[in-house]
Parts: sequence; structure tokens; C-alpha cells
Amino acid sequence: SGLADFPRPVHRRIPNFKGSRQACCSIKELDVFNRAHEVKVDPDKPLEGVRLAALQARKTLLVPTPRLRTGLFNKIVPPSGATKEILRICATSQGIKEYSVPVGLDGKARVDLVVVGSVAVSEKGWRIGKGEGYADMEYAMMVSMGAVQEDTPVVTIVHDCQVVDIAEELLDDHDLTVDYILTPTRTIKTNCKRPKPQGIIWHKVSYEMLGKIPILKSLRYREQQTGKDVTLQDEHSDLANANTPAALNEKAMAENTRPQAATGSAQIGQHYVESDSLSPRLEGSGMITTVYVGNISPSVRVSELKCALREFHATPLRLNWQGAQHRAFLDYKDKATAESAVSSLKGLSLGGNTLRVELAKNQRNKGQVEINSQK
Repeated sequence: SGLADFPRPVHRRIPNFKGSRQACCSIKELDVFNRAHEVKVDPDKPLEGVRLAALQARKTLLVPTPRLRTGLFNKIVPPSGATKEILRICATSQGIKEYSVPVGLDGKARVDLVVVGSVAVSEKGWRIGKGEGYADMEYAMMVSMGAVQEDTPVVTIVHDCQVVDIAEELLDDHDLTVDYILTPTRTIKTNCKRPKPQGIIWHKVSYEMLGKIPILKSLRYREQQTGKDVTLQDEHSDLANANTPAALNEKAMAENTRPQAATGSAQIGQHYVESDSLSPRLEGSGMITTVYVGNISPSVRVSELKCALREFHATPLRLNWQGAQHRAFLDYKDKATAESAVSSLKGLSLGGNTLRVELAKNQRNKGQVEINSQK
């Protein structure tokens, strides 16, 4: 109908539309906006006007990182004395890149208002997004980290033609509902009574999603430490298959025939080295690749790191713990295994610190002395 605005095409996007600025401006008339100190607004183009309104009102503006690839939020920090034009730039996708700082899991975010984009929404507050689940996941993650409460209002901005009837059977437990709908001509209070997500529903999360969203791994580890069931979607089917008589019999035979791993460990002061001697032929072969783990909190024990390594399927051949220097070195059998470990551990938070995980600058098999130069 010629209602779509830049960027085109609108397929697979939260569509921008003619009149989006007008719809965004009406948020200034909502008490929930005026009372809010901290506002989370999605990075979609049709929400640019809301981001600008939040900055102009001197509110703290949080914007999710695209597809949650590098964390959960970016906090937009305009330069001191920013002009109206600079604030306009800060509200754009380019401004989000240039004027933002990441907010980690321990950033103590307390969001008073959530603004999301939609493909379609009903007057009852039932919402459909692009179908990838990122807005729903963002909200569930905010619940898990205590950033939103049950009564935190959710607003969406759409064109009038996007307000449609949606069958309730299309909704699932993880779907986010909205409390207010703003269009170029209307402000709709939905009075939606359907509960919002109460946190991450782990049995609906796949290993693939866990791999795509590094911060999800840290949240899962945190919740596991508190005793919550964090069994993944894939693990449910694995467990079902593993408990068949044939699988149990195969497992028993494997246990009886598997050679026992000989593990040697030594602890001297703050240094701790544990090695698995299953692969002694790798010693000195030039294949070993070392991963550096830094920014370890002083409160973290080596046992906690080992537990996390097992959880993320990143157990090394050898662990060199240097707690006094807030770091550790992990030896893997080859570069591919080391890179896989780096990918698995990226975004992991222990003891309130997000770990710095990368391939060691100087590989251990080039000499023990070189490790000590890692900063």
C-alpha cells in the first residue's frame, strides 16, 4: 500500500513506516514514559523517534546489541553538551555504534520501560515479531538478571494497519505481550492480563542458540549454580535416547573397557597446574595451543573455573591457574580445539567479572617463559 519507509525491503525486518516519527512522539504523553528513568528501546528504525525522545528527556537509554552477539545492552552515552543534532545522531544505528558502552550482566540495569518493535500486534496486547525470538529472549534475559519486574510496562510502535486480530493459540509461554500500542493516529492501552515470560525457558533453548548468544551461556551457568534446571532442548532428546536399554547397555560396556585417565596436579601458592596424561604424545609435539583467560575476580576459586569449563565442554589438557595475577592458561591439543573453547567461553561471567578469553599471544609450546609475558 506504499506505507513502508526506508529501509526497504521490509521482508524479514521490523518494518519502518510513514508516520513512525508521529507515533513515536506520542510516547511523551504516556505517564509510564515520563516516570521512567531507564528505558530499553530496540534498535529498529521505526523506534528511532523513541530513542531520541529518551535522550532529549535525559533518561538512561539502553539498546540491545544486534542479535545479542556481543552482550545484552549498549548504554547510549551522548558527549557532554551534545546539541540536538548530536542527539539525533545518537538515536540512529550509526550513533548506537559510536556513542555507546556495553552493559554486562553485572551492570545493575533497572529498566523502567521496555519499547519493542512488532510486525503485528492485537488490541489485546498479543504481539508477533520477525519470528526469530530475539525480543522475547531479551525480555526473558532481563527477567533473569533482575533488570525488569512483573509490572514493568512494555510499549510497541506500529502503523495502524499492523494492529490486527491474532489468534491466542499462536502464542506460547515465551512470547512477550505489550501494554501500550502507539500508532500515528491512536494510543491503545491493552489491559493485557496474559503473564509475560517469567525468565528463560531453558528447555526451549537449543545448543545452536546458546552458541549464537554468548551472554546466554553466562546466564545459564549462573542459574545452574543456584540449583535451577537448565536442561536444554537438545539435552531433553539426548536424555530420552540415552535411557533406552540399548544405550544403557552400550554405556556400561564402554565404562568397563575405557582406560582410566591418569590425572596429575600440583598446587604451589597461588599457582595451580592440572594435567590430563591421556595424551602424553602431544607434549612437545608443537600441536598444543594455549588459551589465555583474564579478568578473573579475586573471589573466584580454581574449582569454579574448572566447573565452568566442564559445563561449556571446554575442558583443557592442562590448566595453569595464576590466581594472584587474576588469570589462567588452558592448553588444548590443537588450534581448532582451542578456538572452539574460546568461542564457547566468550561472554562468560564468574564472580561478577566478564572473563577475557582469547588465544594466548605466545603459545605455551614455544616456551614456558613466554606465557609470563601475557598481560
